Amino acid sequence: MMAYLLGVKDLAATRCGYSPLHETVRSLRLRSPDGGHAFPEQRGWAAGWARDHAGLDTDLLDTLLTPGGLAPEALTPRPRGCRPCIQDELSALAVTPADRLCADFRAAYARDGSPLPPLLARLLDDPYALRARLVTALGQYWTRCLEPAWWPRARTVLEADLAHRGRRLAESGVAGLFADLDPRVSWADGTLRVHGDPSGADPSGAPAPVRREPIAGRGLVLMPTLFADRAFGETSPSGTPAIVYPARGRGTMAEGSTAEGATRAAASGGSAVSGALAELIGAARARVLGLLDTPATTTALAYRLGVTPGAVSRHLGALAAAGLLERTRTGRAVHYRRSPLGESLVGASTLVPA
Repeated sequence: MMAYLLGVKDLAATRCGYSPLHETVRSLRLRSPDGGHAFPEQRGWAAGWARDHAGLDTDLLDTLLTPGGLAPEALTPRPRGCRPCIQDELSALAVTPADRLCADFRAAYARDGSPLPPLLARLLDDPYALRARLVTALGQYWTRCLEPAWWPRARTVLEADLAHRGRRLAESGVAGLFADLDPRVSWADGTLRVHGDPSGADPSGAPAPVRREPIAGRGLVLMPTLFADRAFGETSPSGTPAIVYPARGRGTMAEGSTAEGATRAAASGGSAVSGALAELIGAARARVLGLLDTPATTTALAYRLGVTPGAVSRHLGALAAAGLLERTRTGRAVHYRRSPLGESLVGASTLVPA
């Protein structure tokens, strides 16, 4: 178990954000034999990337995660701000001290209890060449596989999670902010505990001791990710500690990951709606309302429904005018979610036979 000791200054410095580079490196788990089983909602995406792997430096990419799924700290950075861009993070990686990069790789494999792959062992003898090759390989992987379609969809899920965190903090304070991160996270008496934290696991299988981490004014970053099934802590001797946790709504990544999935989403609206609700407000608006179990933007809804953003915008405007939706602006993006009245209407409609 990891126990974070948070003072008043630490709570004031606690923030939320996601890292595109973190998600890029974690997504490489999908190339492992168990990747599809660990993240079934990503299978369609991973299958679509297979043809794009040709020409990538897959020999190196396949060494960036240990067999147990651990990553070197330098490749999973704390976000600078809420939503850094991948280009800035790759630029920061390009000037990371080469000796630190090598130390991070060795530490990850040692903690995993796995030997260094032969290719990585050779590259560690030339840290500067390793660093340059890493930046190039990750940049090409991002550009070919993630950026065109996966990242816009993933970013919508991550942004919705940040919007949810902001509401929780506004409505329920710090206790509310931490309350629904994950069932393994608890907050009491100035201590944030992450139970069963895999980062402290003993490779032999022995129970891990409680690791107490005084934040000591460094603050704390809460990082949603699409590549975790439980929360875990990431610590740094000199940097900001983080809790990485499963993003809300990550299961919706399965929708639209393939042409077949997009067709199904367009036909059904991606969420079951009753005939009674469709008769009341119209089938199209019922589908939109049904999709908003988690906040989403106009563009994301249009993608999931297979219609134009203009058509979705008209439905959203009508639903908001009727008091069934609420809007939250995050930067340039506007996320919609069901209002309490909208939740009641959807809930009541499930009790009415279609």
